[in-house]
Amino acid sequence: MRDDQRKKAAALSYDHALGGAPKVVAKGRGKMAERIVEMARRNDVPMVEDRNLVQMLEALDLNTEIPAELYQAVAEVLVFVYRMNHKV
Repeated sequence: MRDDQRKKAAALSYDHALGGAPKVVAKGRGKMAERIVEMARRNDVPMVEDRNLVQMLEALDLNTEIPAELYQAVAEVLVFVYRMNHKV
């Protein structure tokens, strides 16, 4: 399987109280991506599939804030998560 066809995943963390931008706290391909997704499922963490966004997030170092260029895309994910949390 070509590298660009392998499953990819990234996880973000955001703490409103700390301010700043969301941070990439996990990322991976293949088996690591599967583990990230499985951990999210087990912990009822909402997930969004966005191949373009995960491609950009995987280029970032772990525990670094996302750059301003990704604010809009990540904001859309956070709105989705917010809405999911308020439906429960």
